[in-house]
Amino acid sequence: MEYNFRSIEKKWQQTWKESGVYKVSNESSKPKFYVLDMFPYPSGAGLHVGHPLGYIASDIFARFKRLKGYNVLHPMGYDAFGLPAEQYAIDHGVHPAVSTEANIANFRQQLDNIEFCFDWDREVRTCEPSYYKWTQWIFLELFHAYFDRSSSVNGKRSPVSFTAQEWNAYDEKTRMDILMNFRLAYCGYGEVNWCEALGTVLANDEVVNGVSERGGHPVVKKKLRQWYLRITEYADRLLEGLERIDFSDAMKEMQSNWIWKSSGAEIQFDIETPAGDKLPLVVYTTRPDTIFGVDFMVVAPELDLVEKITTADQKKKVDEYLTYVKSRSERERMAEKKITGVFTGAYAINPFDGRKIPVWASEYVLAGYGTGAIMAVPCGDQRDFLFAKHFEIPITNIIGEHYN
Repeated sequence: MEYNFRSIEKKWQQTWKESGVYKVSNESSKPKFYVLDMFPYPSGAGLHVGHPLGYIASDIFARFKRLKGYNVLHPMGYDAFGLPAEQYAIDHGVHPAVSTEANIANFRQQLDNIEFCFDWDREVRTCEPSYYKWTQWIFLELFHAYFDRSSSVNGKRSPVSFTAQEWNAYDEKTRMDILMNFRLAYCGYGEVNWCEALGTVLANDEVVNGVSERGGHPVVKKKLRQWYLRITEYADRLLEGLERIDFSDAMKEMQSNWIWKSSGAEIQFDIETPAGDKLPLVVYTTRPDTIFGVDFMVVAPELDLVEKITTADQKKKVDEYLTYVKSRSERERMAEKKITGVFTGAYAINPFDGRKIPVWASEYVLAGYGTGAIMAVPCGDQRDFLFAKHFEIPITNIIGEHYN
């Protein structure tokens, strides 16, 4: 007997739709379980094979938990408020609201044909005011919430202090600038991937070989004022919380790396500029005890400091290297195995023994990580060792017979 899947599946899909078999009530005596998929971008004519590849697995798990007696919430939505949807509309010469609506309708039909067990009454579209009003609400709650620097969280003190009389004398701008040191959502400056053609900042994943993934437009590094969340202030609390949740070890490790807590010290070196001035160079290190093994410094090429300390005879080489680095995304720079760098011509002074230390710029140091500068100890660090060998920088042995 032939299985007439078109008529049979269509019949039962309609039956399930009319009966609301996948509808989930908020009120239930059953234990709750939440299965959430990553929402697709409605930026194409339809789903690709990667969408059902993930959705089928989560659908199986949702059905399994439902059969186990759980009240399973398994919603679906569309990540429709961003560059992919906008770029699709530009490429096809239509208004993004029109193209997004048409793409969502097609996506929905394709998902229904596969018959996933989504509760469509809970559909989410991130481009609609009914959704993004809540993301705006969350942001405002964070903006108007303050980090208590008098508490023992991470042991940090307030970066500013003032009396009530001084506060009353401040103008509105000064007050707002001070409050930015305490807000959970705050403004700051940072290096970003800027695409002039798209008129927006791109994530590292959206930059490939110095151009945008969508459209192939040039991307450069640029320092812009942008919003941040004060996450690292809560590093201890976040790490402690990881120990109390039922996640896999691999997931916990990934989260720990994202929280990125590190214990160490900041050390200030002085650099003499070509103009004869002295500029401070602060580095963060987890091994301050290796200070006498520092044989060179490395700074992020995009730091403003590089231009100030570069000598006239090294300027051309430094400028050429900066052009190369600006075409690279942070992900590409971090994954690069080839050793690259350029000597600035400047020297830093070791604050402990007065030794002059050459200052290099290299793409493996990123401006957004730490202070954007490192002290290199090649006798105790493999990456520093390879860099020193490549550029024939003399190596100081501070660990005796253990140095190999």
